[in-house]
Amino acid sequence: MIIAIVIIAVIVIAAILIYNGMVSARNSVDEAESQIGVQLKRRADLIPNLVNTVKGYAKHEHDTFMDTIAARNEGTNGSTLDNLESDAATMADDNADLAQRVKASDAASAGLGRLFAIAENYPNLQASQNFSQLQEELTSTENRVAASRTNFNRVVRDYNTRIQSFPANLFAGMFHFTKRDQLPTDPATEKVPEVKF
Repeated sequence: MIIAIVIIAVIVIAAILIYNGMVSARNSVDEAESQIGVQLKRRADLIPNLVNTVKGYAKHEHDTFMDTIAARNEGTNGSTLDNLESDAATMADDNADLAQRVKASDAASAGLGRLFAIAENYPNLQASQNFSQLQEELTSTENRVAASRTNFNRVVRDYNTRIQSFPANLFAGMFHFTKRDQLPTDPATEKVPEVKF
């Protein structure tokens, strides 16, 4: 009788530990997802400032900046600034799901790369203190977004491993712990932005 009670107690304790471990892993995934949202929101808040800085400078130097870019990049970058503002709005939208926000983030990365490449050809814009400051903050934010994505994928991997391993997989189905998807690689980091003059 005592042996049966000890065995049952061990099974109950093991089940509790397994369940709590799965809950902890799921909460880590949710926290990592939230951190990506925080960084995307920060980036979305910075992009309009950068766009307004570039627009203000472009207005100041309309003939030498905007006309030249429009003529040389016709069809390539004509709406880069508008697209960046639109992508920033999507990243900041808390009602959009993570996949939509990440997709907008990836598009913004490509647009920012083109914008920075154009800025390299215009030393006066690079010298603008506002532009330089915003560029540094965006670079820092890009690093934070990349770190958040890496962390998210790591905790998702750990969570998926936990719920798919024996004996946790027996409880995972019972308590509706489902596999989570990792974020795809940021396509903006896979190739250098192309700027045609």
